Formats: sequence, structure tokens, C-alpha cells
Amino acid sequence: MVLKNRNILIGVTGSIAIYKTLELIRLFIKAEANVRVIMSEEAKRFITPLTFEAICHNTVLHVETESWDNDLNHIHIGKWADIFIIAPVSANTINKLANGIADNLLTQSILAFNKTMVLAPSANTNMILNPITKQNTQILKNLGFIICEPQDKLLACLDTGTGAMSEPQSIFDITSRELLKDEFWVNKKVVITGGGSVEKIDDVRCLTNFSSGKMANALAYAFYLYGANVKLITSKPDETLPINSLHVSTTQEYKQAIQNSLEKDSYLFMCAAISDFVPQKICDGKLKKEELGDNWDLELVKNEDILLGLDKKDIKAIGFKAETDQNSALRNAKNMLEKKSLDAVCLNVLKQENCFGSDNNEITFISKNIENQLALSSKFEIAVQLVKLSKTL
Repeated sequence: MVLKNRNILIGVTGSIAIYKTLELIRLFIKAEANVRVIMSEEAKRFITPLTFEAICHNTVLHVETESWDNDLNHIHIGKWADIFIIAPVSANTINKLANGIADNLLTQSILAFNKTMVLAPSANTNMILNPITKQNTQILKNLGFIICEPQDKLLACLDTGTGAMSEPQSIFDITSRELLKDEFWVNKKVVITGGGSVEKIDDVRCLTNFSSGKMANALAYAFYLYGANVKLITSKPDETLPINSLHVSTTQEYKQAIQNSLEKDSYLFMCAAISDFVPQKICDGKLKKEELGDNWDLELVKNEDILLGLDKKDIKAIGFKAETDQNSALRNAKNMLEKKSLDAVCLNVLKQENCFGSDNNEITFISKNIENQLALSSKFEIAVQLVKLSKTL
């Protein structure tokens, strides 16, 4: 529901990549946005308007449907839209736009649009890399057009190189970030840790925990959408996220990465589950059970508390605390807030419906001034609420 009631206008030009636009529209519809489509005449050679109408539930604007009795025309449809995406945009259309040429319905609609525009190029490698196209693409960037860079891969024409349209999820992410960005968070550094630390026992065994990293991933994605400069430090990276991520394992790797990432006025969200105890020593090679015997005592020592020892003078620090005992959970969370000099604590009382690895969560956001209960919902929905609550710190 992140884009509920937002109006998305999508233009399509003549390109084999047009089939990807159907998936892009599906993503926007799933996010509860309203979607309308403009097709060039060349685009209709690849997919019929009916296909787009079936998926977006609106009449497609093209030469045969343009009308001045309503808003289905190249002037008024732009007034309806919050943002305009051309995906795919051909090399021909790129070169026309950079020179203000509006000789068809789609380019006329673009020229009449005065809000943010997103372009997702798709063309043969030689056409994309032609100096004319490259120069005109740069002109459009300088004019404020957002470019979703084409991919480098095997193309439909069997040439290998740059020219394939960006993946629909990438275009969706870029567009959503543009629509949702909050001036409070734009370019603000947000460091998020996730997953569980991994402490070696020997070269094949380790001490770790059940943390899935899903809450941290959801929080990183939410902050990205709201415009923050996000750094995700985690043992459970998700390659599908449009996030600057650093894969770490041990407590010391977490600590070093946090120290290297923080800067003045940063926000730190310590979602990672760091081991309370670590092996006294790491054994070389692989321990043999025959040599250990029937009983083996693994000696552990208390681990360093990264959040407690961190210099928090010029940052906002938010801790996460997982508890299983409902009776003592709130008291323990408030003790953590005071003992570790935090700005807030996110308390998660583990139950069957929000256990480790689940897609849902229920959190109590505790700061010096407020105590806000976030009801059970998806981890992404929880993350969006945390983004908003963190502005109060």
C-alpha cells in the first residue's frame, strides 16, 4: 500500500522490451497506485492496447482513443499524473526529446508534462552507445530527467552489450523513491545492522543464532524509499535490494564496519543479533569427535557489547531488543535505553506469529518521550512506521 492513491503515467515506445512493462505495471498496481498508459503507434506493433487495459483497468491513450471530451488526451492526462515513466524508451525517442521534437502523441505528452520524468532506455548496443544518443541522454539528465540505466547482457538481436531495459523492480524502486522521498531523510546517513553474528569454533563450525535479517532488510528498503543514504551491514544480505550493503560475519567485523560507516548526525539502527558469548579460542582445522571423546566442554567468554561501547555523542542510536517473557520485556527494554544511552529501543516480544524468520513483526517503540505500540503487521509496514517515528528523536 506504499503508493496508495498515487497516479503513475507510463509511456511505451516500440521495443521488444515492452513485455517487461506489463510486470512494472503489476508492481505499481500491487502497491495500490493508479496506473494509466500512453502508447506510441510503433509500440502497438509489439503489444495491443487491450493487453495494457486489462492489467491497469484504464483506457490506453493512443491516436485512435485520444479525446477532448474528457482527460484522455496528451494535455490533460499529464495533469492527472504524479510522475511520468517511459519504459521502454527507444533511442529514437531519446534523441527527439533532447531536441524538443514532439511529432507524435507520446512525445507531445512528454513535452506538455512539467513534473518528474523517468526514462528506461532500451535499444541495440550500437544505438545506445552512438555518440548522438549518448550526448542526448546526457542533455536529458542535465534537464532533470531520471535515467534508469540499461543493462549489459545478451540482447534480443543476439548482440551482447548494453541496451537491455532495466528490470521492472529497479524502475519501480527508483520511481517509488522519487514519489516518497521525505526532505527530512534526503541524503541523511542511516546505518542499519542486521542478521546474526557468526563466531568460529573451528574452521567448519560456528556459534550463531536464528536471526533472519528480514527486519533489517525491510528497514533499509523503507529508508531508501524515503530518500536516506542507507548503509546496510549484515550477515544475511539480500541482493535484490537497491541498498549499499556490506556482508560481515563476526562481532569484530560488525564493529569495524559500524565505526567506518558512521558520520556526524548519522542514525544507527542496531537490528543485528550479536552473540552474548564467543568461544575462548578458535581451533585450527577441524575438531575430531574421536579426539574429543563422549563429552566436550566448549569454553565461552562474554562478548564485547558494541552498542554499549560506541561513542554516540553526534549520532542517533536505536537499539533492538528481542524478549520471550512478556512480564519482564518492557522493563528490560527501558533498562537497555538508559544503560546504553540510546535514543530509542524497538522491543520485539517473540511469539508464534512473529518468531525468528517470519515475515511479520510486532514492536513497541520506546524513547525518552514516547512509548508507541506497533501492531502485528508485515515487517515492511513496521519499517515504514519506524521511519516516521524516528523523526521525533
